[in-house]
Parts: sequence; structure tokens; C-alpha cells
Amino acid sequence: MTATTIPQVTLHSSSGHRKMPVIGLGTAPEATSTVTTKDAVLEAIKQGYRHFDAASAYGVEQSVGEAIAEALKLGLIESRDQLFITSKLWVTDNHAQTIVPALQKSLRTLQLEYLDLYLIHWPIATKPGKVVYPIEVSEIVEFDMKGVWESMEECQRLGLTKAIGVSNFSISKLEKLLSFATIPPAVNQVEVNLGWQQQQLREFCKEKGITVTAFSPLRKGASRGANLVMDNDVLKELSDAHGKTVAQICLRWLYEEGLTFVVKSYDKDRMKQNLGIFDWSLTEDDYKKIAEIHQDRLIKGPTKPLLDDLWE
Repeated sequence: MTATTIPQVTLHSSSGHRKMPVIGLGTAPEATSTVTTKDAVLEAIKQGYRHFDAASAYGVEQSVGEAIAEALKLGLIESRDQLFITSKLWVTDNHAQTIVPALQKSLRTLQLEYLDLYLIHWPIATKPGKVVYPIEVSEIVEFDMKGVWESMEECQRLGLTKAIGVSNFSISKLEKLLSFATIPPAVNQVEVNLGWQQQQLREFCKEKGITVTAFSPLRKGASRGANLVMDNDVLKELSDAHGKTVAQICLRWLYEEGLTFVVKSYDKDRMKQNLGIFDWSLTEDDYKKIAEIHQDRLIKGPTKPLLDDLWE
């Protein structure tokens, strides 16, 4: 099997201008999957994936680390440096003094010397404690963005991560962050898909040199009701016209729009299909149809009840 070579983008504020593969494999636990995270990551490495997206809250860092160790042992990769590994800081550790220890703990769990990218998972802080999802609003405390970001910068200066960034940050939160950051965020990982195209936020990030990584690029499974993207008639038409899957149409659009994305499938064949997006293009007419898709945010927030001021 020949592994696909995946295009990369350079992260502006990273140490040594680290390059990030445009497509990554998401590792949030898959309730319905019979495949383990470790096996999925190994399979993905065989297929050519080099970018893996984890988070302390997912509880998968150990499995991802075991897969990397195995891939090295099997000679699937020559060195750890060939991989791009992201992890995220959970809200319970979103305090200036707990960030360096939280990252060190993630590194121990992953059995790695450094991360390529470390993200603030949500612009919210809670009392220290166990990971609970959804987050109880009563647990929320003030988020000291400046103190937190200074500690994130310290992580990069110490070489614990090559780049730092954020996730789920709106334009106003990014503006606030940029007003005092000495190392600007390299990445903002947010929901972007054809049902939530985020034009304004993407333009803002582009102007500021922040790479956008799309999560839920194909929306989410059936548990949340009809999928605005995978069940979309317009996209089914485009998929027939191009002889591609709806997922491939979606990912190709993200790629053409200059985004990076983390796609979540532990299914061998779908993993392979998701890489089959680099040798064809969408047409101007496709773009017109895509622009008319109904827009609605899928992931409204991590709290119960939802916060009014999370997005603007």
C-alpha cells in the first residue's frame, strides 16, 4: 500500500517554522467504534496520516502514545519528528500556575519529549478537578486569559511544544488575546463545515496569520438528529457529478478554502477515502451551490446550561 503524501502548511509563530499536515486524524473516543484508538492511529500512519489530534479530556493520550511507540518499533516512521501531535489543555487546568504541569503530564502519558501544538481547549476556566462533560456552570471561575497565555508561551519557550494555539475562540476573544500576546496563537481550532462555514472568523484569522483547523468537518453522527452536511441533497448532487463521496466534497472544499482539518473516522476504508481529495477540484458552480447551504452551529458550547457570551 502506498501512503498518501499530505500537503502541509507552515505555522507562523511556531518554533523553527513547524509545518502541519493539512489533514489530521481526530482521536476523541468513538462510542460506536469497535476499533481501538491505538489500532486506528497505527492504521492511519500506514495510510500516510502524520497529524494526530488528541486532548487530555479525551482520555486517549496513552493510546496515541502507545501507537506512536509501536509505529517506531515497526519502522512505519523513522522518527517521532515525522509526526505532528496536538493535544489540548482542559478547562480544569486553565489557570496560569497549572498549565506547565498539565502539559508535562500529557507528555508523560503520550511518552513524548514534546508536542507540535498545544491548544487551550475552551476559553473557559473551572475549579480544578475531574473532567466532567458537559461542564456544570456552577464550576466556572474567572478565566485569566493573560496569565494563561503567558504560561502557554512559557511552554513553547521551554521546548515542551513547538507551537501554541487556541480552540473555540471567537473574533473578540482572539482580539483580546492578540492585544497582549508576545507569541501569537499559531492555530484556532473551531467548528467549520459546509453547514457552518464561519466566513468572518476565517477571514479574521487569515489576516492575523492564524491557521484555522476545522473540527467536525463532516458534522456529527446521527445522535444529534439529521446531519445538515452528510444528508444534504445539494452535496449528494455534487458527489454524483464528481464521482466522489459527500465527505470528499466537504473536505475538498475545506482544503481549497485554505483550511486544515481534523477528521474523525476509525474505519479503514473511510480513512483512505478522506485522503482522496488532493487530485481534483470543485467548480465555480459548485461554490455557488455550497454558498446556499443552510447555516447552523452544531457545537453550541461545552456547558450545561449554555453560556450567553461564549460566541458573539
